[in-house]
Amino acid sequence: MTRTLILDIDGTLVDSNDAHARAWVQAFGEQGFGPEFSQVRPLIGMGSDQLVPQVTDVQPGDPRFQALADGRQRAFEQEFAGLRPFAGTRELVETAKRKGWKVVVATSGEPEMAGRLLELANVADLLPERVSSQDVKASKPQPDLLQVALKKAGADPREAWMLGDTRFDIEAAHKAGMKCAAVRLGGNTDLEGADAVYTDLIAVREWLEHT
Repeated sequence: MTRTLILDIDGTLVDSNDAHARAWVQAFGEQGFGPEFSQVRPLIGMGSDQLVPQVTDVQPGDPRFQALADGRQRAFEQEFAGLRPFAGTRELVETAKRKGWKVVVATSGEPEMAGRLLELANVADLLPERVSSQDVKASKPQPDLLQVALKKAGADPREAWMLGDTRFDIEAAHKAGMKCAAVRLGGNTDLEGADAVYTDLIAVREWLEHT
């Protein structure tokens, strides 16, 4: 049976977690909310449908929710030029595919931004199979994204791994019946429960070479 690798983007392939947190802080401030960076940063990895209610009383469907999401998008655009991919991103994906893994992207972000981040990481051409927030009702840590990705890949979750960088990736993967490998690149230290933890993408690639 073909093995499947489901990839997160932010904090896993691209160094963007701090930028997302700064963008959210700015968006919250524009709407009269006052969370600090230290409050928002641990929540990066959730989609807006999960993150906003954690910080405010605003729920999806509230007009203020869309205003917050739009503000975050504008603020993140200002951050985009400073983003960089992590070392070894393309080599990782090339190795996985050469070793026969089916590779699918699953991100809590929007599809357009996901495409731009994958272009930035120089892997967009290698990763046409993608699942984003628009494909599901609930983002990570709920398992919806990964369940759709597994279906897209025609994969058995018992033969699949998630590669992410947050506790939300770990939780979502386990809810979907998958294993999760976590990489210590996104600045998160709470990776308890991961089935494997790697320091960087070079170490992940070495694992794939011998799996």
